[in-house]
Amino acid sequence: MKNDLQKTLKHNHIDLSNLSYLQRIILITDGTLTDILEAYLLEHIEVLKVSEKVEVTTKEIPILELEAGSEIIDRRIFLQGKNSKKNYLYAESKIVLGRLDEDFKNGLLKSQTPIGHLWLKFRLETFKEIIDSGKEPVNELSAYFLDTEPKDQLLFRTYRVFSNRKPIMMITEKFPQSYFI
Repeated sequence: MKNDLQKTLKHNHIDLSNLSYLQRIILITDGTLTDILEAYLLEHIEVLKVSEKVEVTTKEIPILELEAGSEIIDRRIFLQGKNSKKNYLYAESKIVLGRLDEDFKNGLLKSQTPIGHLWLKFRLETFKEIIDSGKEPVNELSAYFLDTEPKDQLLFRTYRVFSNRKPIMMITEKFPQSYFI
C-alpha cells in the first residue's frame, strides 16, 4: 500500500512526498487557490496585473484545441497580500476569448478580481485538468518574491480549465519553494 501511495505522490516531474502539506495541496488542488491562500495566510489576496493583452494567435495551440488566428488573452499576474503587499504566487494564462461569457470576459479585463472569484461570481461551471508540475529556478522572478535568489527553486503547475467541455484557459502558477513550508 505504501509503495502505491509513493507512486501516486510522484506527480509528473516532482516527488510530492518531499514537500510540505500546503505545497502539495497548492500543486494538486482543483479548487480556488486564492481562497486556500487567504485561509492559510489570514490575509485578503489581490491580483496585481503585470500584463494583459488581447492578441490573435499566429499558430495553433493544440492544448487549447485552438486554431491559428484565434483571439486570446495573454495574462501575467501576481497574487499579492492586500496588507503585506507580498507576492505569493505568479501566474501566466492563455484565455480563449471566443469561449467566454461576456460578463466573465468584462470582469476579467476590467477588474483586479482573481479568476477563481470570477468563476464563483458568474457561476461558471469549470473542470480543471493538471497537465504538468515541477520545479524550476526562480531566475528573474526573484526581484518580485521576498527573500529569494535567482538560483532558488519555484514550484509550478500548469492546468487546463474546461467549460462546456471545451478548454477555455491554460494557466501556469509558480511560487517559491521556500514559501508555505
